[in-house]
Amino acid sequence: MPDYVNWLRHASPYINAHRDCTFVVMLPGDGVEHPNFGNIVHDLVLLHSLGVRLVLVHGSRPQIETRLEARGLTPAYHEGLRITDAATLECVIDAVGHLRIAIEARLSMDMASSPMQGSRLRVASGNLVTARPIGVLEGVDYHHTGEVRRVDRKGINRLLDERSIVLLSPLGYSPTGEIFNLACEDVATRAAIDLGADKLLLFGADLGLIDEHGRLVRELRPQQVPAHLQRLGSNYQAELLDAAAEACRGGVGRSHIVSYAEDGALLTELFTRDGGGTLVAQEQFEQVREAAIEDVGGLLDLISPLEEQGILVRRSREVLEREIEQFSVVEREGMIIACAALYQIADSDAGELACLAVNPEYRHGARGDVLLERIETRARAQGLKTLFVLTTRTAHWFRERGFEPSSVDRLPSARASLYNYQRNSKIFEKAL
Repeated sequence: MPDYVNWLRHASPYINAHRDCTFVVMLPGDGVEHPNFGNIVHDLVLLHSLGVRLVLVHGSRPQIETRLEARGLTPAYHEGLRITDAATLECVIDAVGHLRIAIEARLSMDMASSPMQGSRLRVASGNLVTARPIGVLEGVDYHHTGEVRRVDRKGINRLLDERSIVLLSPLGYSPTGEIFNLACEDVATRAAIDLGADKLLLFGADLGLIDEHGRLVRELRPQQVPAHLQRLGSNYQAELLDAAAEACRGGVGRSHIVSYAEDGALLTELFTRDGGGTLVAQEQFEQVREAAIEDVGGLLDLISPLEEQGILVRRSREVLEREIEQFSVVEREGMIIACAALYQIADSDAGELACLAVNPEYRHGARGDVLLERIETRARAQGLKTLFVLTTRTAHWFRERGFEPSSVDRLPSARASLYNYQRNSKIFEKAL
């Protein structure tokens, strides 16, 4: 079966979930200049065709720098913010105007044999962002550098209802007719919050947030962000992370940081269970909980392959429905990826850990240990003193976690009478 068939099948739940949702997408000026920009545009068009309501916010920093250099002007910054005097503002307006037209032109393409054939998009922009001056801070006059005062929520929603892609530039206007240079991250964050967007998607140079060991951080809660910001100091990755956390604190369901240099990064993040960037979200992306009757189908999908291999004892749907309260599960994006069950052995103070299973694609994250801890906690809460496990293939895993070899003679009589000698499982026990 072709890979794209499997991909489409696995993506279908996300296609349904994203339809009619509002996404604010921030693409910095570096991303517009990158060779992958054309692919990003194609992916945005695909999202639009799938019913996603899109607000695209673009940056312009490198384009402004180029114009300043061409005019012999020296860029001025304070605390990471550009100081926009009158001469700099002319460069800002020139750069933003050219970029807006270039992006609109790209979104207007209808070339045969291209992903945009027949797309017929309508792009809408205008005076949708009201700004105010930052003013003088620490004795420094920022001149025409501003911050977002408000976003025209009603106007943008009306355009989205008409199936337009809304394009916001890093310029804002005051009620007195002044023009202010804005940070695109500020525009995107405020737009996402004021619109009550379902997602804020932030493009950066890296795959997402990279930790001190060079590894991608896939998921964060907003309260975990300050520690990373302290580590990162003042750089663009920190700005993206701060924007993502601020949006979540402002009510946006999820913020994502993805790479503008990686082809397909946006689609991978939105249409696969693990994504490809960094997710910042208030709710728990992956949770450990007790199983409910609605989980029976997911449990069957998880354990059936292991039953076919003889690793687990077969359990019918009827048995699972009857015993569902014995199970604890790990759920990730609506999918059961791991499970374990605790059975109290009659007429004893012992329990049996059974049906410990982890989806093969997720065996790298210590989820077995998490479930084992959960089962042991449940067992202690029930007053059990000993935990038994019977296994044919994972003896070493349990030995490494404090289980000692045992025997049928050590099993309480109610469990010993059910021992399957043909299966010849090894028996281990652990004092609680």
